[in-house]
Amino acid sequence: MSESTFTVLVAGSGVMGRGIAGSFAGTGIKTAVLSRNPDAVSGMDGDVAVLGELPTEAPELIIETIPEVMELKLALNTRIEDAYRGAAIIASNTSSLPLQKLADNLKFPEKFCGMHYFQPADITPIVEVARVAQSQDATIERALSLLRRTGKQPITLAEPIDGLLINRLQQAIYHEAYSLIDRGICTAEDIDLAAKQLLGPRMSVTGMIEQKDLSGLDTHALSQRELVPTLHLSKEPSPVVQKKYADGNIGAKSGRGFFDWREMDVPAYRQETGALLTAVLGLLDRDRPAAPPVADDS
Repeated sequence: MSESTFTVLVAGSGVMGRGIAGSFAGTGIKTAVLSRNPDAVSGMDGDVAVLGELPTEAPELIIETIPEVMELKLALNTRIEDAYRGAAIIASNTSSLPLQKLADNLKFPEKFCGMHYFQPADITPIVEVARVAQSQDATIERALSLLRRTGKQPITLAEPIDGLLINRLQQAIYHEAYSLIDRGICTAEDIDLAAKQLLGPRMSVTGMIEQKDLSGLDTHALSQRELVPTLHLSKEPSPVVQKKYADGNIGAKSGRGFFDWREMDVPAYRQETGALLTAVLGLLDRDRPAAPPVADDS
């Protein structure tokens, strides 16, 4: 594959970078991965080139998936801009660092946006695309077009709010769940049972907001008045999670977290859950009923 033909370059060859690259290459988009140690990269889709240096000609889209360290990302963006002088769209997959700060340090911020994938990147259909203050419409439109070619369903955010959409929703429900565990009201198994057998299946069919329209906003509005004041609304991170982190009990990586993984074949379990997720998404895509139009309250 000639260096001059790449449409997409993924900077970073970790699990996320490999999944993102595979999602593009699998639909015929000429794709490469940039790695600091290309000879050590394994498990890559055969249609993805592995590079140790930036290609000579600018790809249309560069997706940065390197570690969540601001200085590393700024340095990489400087290298990209020095090489291509604004000819490539730069998209950051960051899930926590401020996108606007990344943009404000660029010479060509109009060619920048956030592009946040979720694990496993080659399976999950949603990608968040976030504008920064300087993003050109053409930048966003091209990013969305390339994503849709891979079968993704992008969600476009008008501002680069911290955590974007999905992590903010997740953190809100996690904050309450961890508080309930910490107070001894229920167990981690109880939380996951509710998520797997009720919240997840119901939301996968009717979503969050549509479901409340169906059940009645009158009931929902009155319930909010009673329940919201009782929720765990502190601004501090969860003590139960922070203690596990401090003790080195970080989940499957260390063998223990909320669950005990020491006797589990974790790679096999990940493969099984990935296959199940693929099957569920396929079923939903095939049989999903048409959603109602959004109400115009103007």
